[in-house]
Amino acid sequence: MAAPGPEARATALLRRPHLWLVPTVLTGLLTLLLSLLYMGGIVNPNGDLRDLPIALVNGDTGEPPAGQRQNVGTRIAEAIAADTAGGKADWRTLTRAEAQEQLDSGRVYGALVIPPGFTDSVTALTTTGATARPTMTVLTNPGKGSLGSSLASQISTAAARQASAGLGEQLTAAAGSADSTIKVLLADPVEIVTEVGHPIGSHSGLGLSAFYYTLLLVLAGFMGGNVISNGVDTALGYADNEIGPWHTRRPTVPINRTQTLLLKMAMTAGITLVSVSLVMLACVTILGMDATHLPLLWVYSYCAALAVGLGVQAINAAFGGIGQLVSMFVFIVLGLPSSGATVPLQAVPAFYRFLSYFEPMRQLSDGIRAILFFDARGDAGLTRSWIMIAIGTVLAFAFGFAMTGYYDRKGHKRLTPQPA
Repeated sequence: MAAPGPEARATALLRRPHLWLVPTVLTGLLTLLLSLLYMGGIVNPNGDLRDLPIALVNGDTGEPPAGQRQNVGTRIAEAIAADTAGGKADWRTLTRAEAQEQLDSGRVYGALVIPPGFTDSVTALTTTGATARPTMTVLTNPGKGSLGSSLASQISTAAARQASAGLGEQLTAAAGSADSTIKVLLADPVEIVTEVGHPIGSHSGLGLSAFYYTLLLVLAGFMGGNVISNGVDTALGYADNEIGPWHTRRPTVPINRTQTLLLKMAMTAGITLVSVSLVMLACVTILGMDATHLPLLWVYSYCAALAVGLGVQAINAAFGGIGQLVSMFVFIVLGLPSSGATVPLQAVPAFYRFLSYFEPMRQLSDGIRAILFFDARGDAGLTRSWIMIAIGTVLAFAFGFAMTGYYDRKGHKRLTPQPA
């Protein structure tokens, strides 16, 4: 037996350009891509904002002032509805009950309400001794996320202030020789009151608990799928087991790719039961996160994390060594900025809105938000989420077994070097 040659030295290997090339290029490209994708989705929400749904309620039932065909509330509502704030707002003219329904189902991010008796309150301002100002109410919807609710509140408040300024000009002109105190009151006659239109619990992270809980489920499925995949490969002798200075390799178990994928998916279904239960234990029981419909939340959480885990197994089976990187992009890198859970989809560039139609994190976050904040209503996004989970699961099975079946038929066996 020939004597082993001298061991290589790191200082010598560092002088080899080809050793640097691939890691440098891949690391640079991944870093650049991650930076563009993540920051590109959140860097300019006001600039990207388009058609944010906001309810507009005109409850004014007062008689029109003398010489006018419409009451004051109707005129203001029509002016606001015609002005979309540069395309940023999608005003939905609704009754008060309809607006509350859409707040409770998460279909609007807020509401602007003109109350009953608004015209009478405005008319009273021109009388002697007037002190009370008419009000308009801005309703927020924190269940849609703090940023989305804030954007809707800003748009509604700006619309109300503009309406107040326009009304003030008319009243001041009509007041003529009124004293200075009355004119100051008339210049900005409307008081704007902000209230919560759909309250959520104090342990809801200002509406962000739905996003972070969804992220935990995606990570549970993603990390669990990869850990199971690596663990099975190690146990079956297709990968080395190296912990610190200890290195072992088990005898190789003869098994084809299809049966290996079936084994990994079955283990994923079993182990996900444990991981999802621990997520709920940590979030709801230990940390006290506000949550209702707990049995439904557990079932949904299991199905959501399982769909991700099965997708990871299918991608790993199809792409091999780079499967973990591919699944990271599918479930996390592209999923986070297109989820709509932190920044509304109406406030992200069109590319991310396109991704949101099929990216898993958006589908899952809609369901979690519906369960946590909107009484598990189907029209709050839960029905669509169940459908997308089912579609994702079917696609994972179809893609994974189609690829492994093809590899097996072509005789592409996995390398099985035995340990010396």
